[in-house]
Amino acid sequence: MSELIYSLILDSAARTPTAEALADRGRRLDYAALAATVERAAGAFAALGLGRGERVGVYLEKSVENVAAMFGAAAAGGVFVPVNPLLKAAQVGHILRDCDVRILVTSPDRVRMLEAELATCPAVRVVIVTGSAEGSVLSPPVIGWDQALELAGAAPVQRVIDADMAAILYTSGSTGKPKGVVLSHRNLVAGARSVAAYLRNTAADRILAVLPLSFDYGLSQLTTAFHCGATAVLLNHLLPRDVVRAVAEERITGLAAVPPLWMQLAPLSWPKDCTLRYFTNSGGAMPRATLEALRRALPAAAPYLMYGLTEAFRSTYLDPSEIDRRPDSIGQAIPNAEVLVLRPDGTECAPDEPGELVHRGALVALGYWNDPVRTAERFKPFARREPGLPLPEMAVWSGDTVRRDGDGFLYFVSRADEMIKTSGYRVSPTEVEEAMLALPGLAEAVAFGAPHPVLGQGIVAVFWTGEQAAPPDTNALSAALKAQLPGYMVPHRLIMHGGPLPRNPNGKIDRKQLAAQHADAFAERRELAA
Repeated sequence: MSELIYSLILDSAARTPTAEALADRGRRLDYAALAATVERAAGAFAALGLGRGERVGVYLEKSVENVAAMFGAAAAGGVFVPVNPLLKAAQVGHILRDCDVRILVTSPDRVRMLEAELATCPAVRVVIVTGSAEGSVLSPPVIGWDQALELAGAAPVQRVIDADMAAILYTSGSTGKPKGVVLSHRNLVAGARSVAAYLRNTAADRILAVLPLSFDYGLSQLTTAFHCGATAVLLNHLLPRDVVRAVAEERITGLAAVPPLWMQLAPLSWPKDCTLRYFTNSGGAMPRATLEALRRALPAAAPYLMYGLTEAFRSTYLDPSEIDRRPDSIGQAIPNAEVLVLRPDGTECAPDEPGELVHRGALVALGYWNDPVRTAERFKPFARREPGLPLPEMAVWSGDTVRRDGDGFLYFVSRADEMIKTSGYRVSPTEVEEAMLALPGLAEAVAFGAPHPVLGQGIVAVFWTGEQAAPPDTNALSAALKAQLPGYMVPHRLIMHGGPLPRNPNGKIDRKQLAAQHADAFAERRELAA
């Protein structure tokens, strides 16, 4: 069994060539056809001069071409850079320039949108579009996908090992522009094996890919399916009910989503004979009310609550057998990983003592692309415990505060850069949000700090009541929160949003955007203090 990411497809093709590998709307490829398409894409990239370790940007919705371009780039010895299709031209241009993309694979409408940005990306040698390139006069030259595949000769000689780069995934940081997390073949293959082990995936599974493939959690749906010889079903959904329909029509057994999407899916009407064997959550805590609604709607599906970070892909999961005893836990370390809770001095925290989550093992990424300063902040040497081994290994310091209970189960507290510092206290926005979502009539809530002349930061909570619910009385809402929370954790300002809270491109609630919109929530008090 190979340790290279594209070999997940080739190995499954050798075992079960006629098994369905990929479904893309009306298009269906078995493993033999998918492997052949990946090898042709690899040959095309090699014919176009892609060098070892050079980057191929893929700016497409989920499609056969998207999958073939990513895995084909890796098979050609290159590095694939999936770009979220929701990003705008300036954001895409930043990514293309930041990692010197050599070949860009995109759609005709997107290449027209990128015309001005491509003029500032001299490293891009050629653009491949999924469709006709007729009439294009752009520089660099634009060719069609079928035309590119015709260039493919013999399969390129593989020139990489499992420690080499395979992908760069761009993730938003707390400040500045997105940073590229560099993943090796070993990282991706180890992640696929680990997740498939605890989800008990087999070739009989049908996994729905709903999340963006530029998101590590979304990409995982492909790598896990291909590792097992299962079927990955691609979905570019417009409405939550599209997901429910796809689950029914495609007989889906595994579904992954982030909390905002689960909150939209939970109240929908699910078929009584739903084929889902499991559903998973990551990218934030799932509200308990949402989890309970999903368990009622999908009694035969096992819920897996997980925690991950792009820098180490996935760190923990909660076994479904523990859900009733500890529904707020993010679980324990995934197979083939160790997760520690450390103090700033590097010593281990006592039970229930908050500390920083530190992840070690095969899933730890290679660092941030072209950014040694931020790499040194997050990726640090970890002194191995075995005596006689002089060289430390690299571990990733997550920046997230967690605690571990006496039984060894972990609980998320907050991201260090999101903690609210008010009246001398450090307040976790997650705790405030969970208390709000436990109240009737609230569909979504987010908490953050805003400058306050007396408190340092005041707590602002923005909420949405859903499509049908009547607006609550904010005084009554505040009183209900005072009954649940210590006084210093009760929001100083409650703001009702006029619709669903804004999302970032990965589908998570955009806390930063809301915080920026309401940065002057206590401006009048500052004026009075002056």
